[in-house]
Amino acid sequence: MTHDGVPAPVAKLDARQLLRDVNQATGAGLEFLGQAAAGQVGAAFVRWPDGRDGVLTRGFGSLDDLRRTAEVLKAARRGGLPVPQYQLLADLPDGVGVVQERLPGRPPETVDRTLLEALIKLTERFTGLAPDLPVPSMYLLESGPGFCLHESLQRYDDRTRRLLSWIHEVGRDEPSGMIGDDLVHLDFHTGNVLTDAGGITGIVDWDGIGRGDRLFALVTLRFDAHVRLPDADLTWFDELLETTLAPAVLRLYWAHMSLRQVDWSIRHHTPADTADWLDFAETRVG
Repeated sequence: MTHDGVPAPVAKLDARQLLRDVNQATGAGLEFLGQAAAGQVGAAFVRWPDGRDGVLTRGFGSLDDLRRTAEVLKAARRGGLPVPQYQLLADLPDGVGVVQERLPGRPPETVDRTLLEALIKLTERFTGLAPDLPVPSMYLLESGPGFCLHESLQRYDDRTRRLLSWIHEVGRDEPSGMIGDDLVHLDFHTGNVLTDAGGITGIVDWDGIGRGDRLFALVTLRFDAHVRLPDADLTWFDELLETTLAPAVLRLYWAHMSLRQVDWSIRHHTPADTADWLDFAETRVG
C-alpha cells in the first residue's frame, strides 16, 4: 500500500535477474540482448546458444497453467494465427520464467482505422479454439491478481467510488461472466500486436488467456483506441459494439475494462490520466 492507502504499483520486471535465475535453473545459456521498450511491466530480448531469438517474461499463473497456454497457442498456430511458440518454461521459486519465440515485426508506429479493422477481422479466427481453458473472471465483485483492484477505486475519490458501485451492480446482474469456447486474449490491443510492411505479423502477451467470447476483444480494442486515437471520430467503432454485442454483454465487458483501466491509471499514471479514463468509462455507465 502507498501512504494514502491506495495499492502499490506493479513492480517492473528485473529482466537481468530473471535471466540469471532461468539460466541457473535450466542451463539454457541464454544471452541478454536488451530490454523490450513496449509493455507496462516488462520483457527482455534474449538469444539462445544456437542463435534463435526469444522474449523473456515472468509468467502469470502456475507451471501447469502456462503449459496449457503453450498447448493452446500451438493449436492457434496450426489455425494460422500469428502467435509465438513457447520455447521454455522454467519453474522458479518465485514464479515461472517464460521464453517465447520472437516473432517478426514491430509494434505499429501508426494506429488508424485500417489497422483496427484488420485486428477486428482477425478475432474471427479465435472462434472455438479454447474448449479446455478456464473461463476468466471479470473481477467485478472481487479484486484481481495484481490488476482490477477494487481498493484503488474505493480509496481514490468520490467519483471512483461511484464507478465502483456501478461495477458491483453489473457484477450482481446476469450475465456475470463470459460464455463460449472461443480463445480470449484478455489484453488485445495495438501494443500487443506486431506489424511489418502494413501486415500483422504477431499477436503477443498471451499471459492473459482464457475460454469465452472472442468479441470481448472488441471492447479491449475500443479502450485502446481511446488513447491511441484521441482526436479521431470513432463513432463507427461504437456503433459496431452496439450492433455486435447484446446490451447486457457490452455492459459486462465495459464494466470490467473500466475497472481495469481506472485502477491501473490510479496506481501507475497521473490524476489527469485517471480523470480521462473516468470520463471515457462513464460514457456507458447506467
